[in-house]
Amino acid sequence: MVVDGSTDDTVDRLFHALADATRRDILRRCVRGELSVSRLAAAYPMSFAAVQKHVTVLERAGLVAKERRGREQLVRTDPDAVGRARQALDELESAWRARVDRMSGLLEDDTDRDPDGGNTTGRTGRTSRTGRTNGKGPER
Repeated sequence: MVVDGSTDDTVDRLFHALADATRRDILRRCVRGELSVSRLAAAYPMSFAAVQKHVTVLERAGLVAKERRGREQLVRTDPDAVGRARQALDELESAWRARVDRMSGLLEDDTDRDPDGGNTTGRTGRTSRTGRTNGKGPER
């Protein structure tokens, strides 16, 4: 899928980054304002290095940007990246809705061909060699 010029790999990185609860939480925290990696790390029961790795995944996906200020690395979100995720989901929704609409149209066409709601598989209702009417049960 191509979203606003993004490649499948870009969209894959985006959703991979969003697939982890810790990364989503980091993203939510950074939406409120930029935070240092060390301040983020203090909020989680994991090592500083583990939080750094989560931030790196978010950065590669384009969801956050890191900026060094003195000894600290500050993390801030990129609101446009969140918009790209929304756009990718909107495009998927649109594609699936179109498929469902096509299937509904086919089902309506099928019902229109047989107003009695009977079998529309192309059976003729002719009597077979066994004495049964095809698709209709025993002949009476």
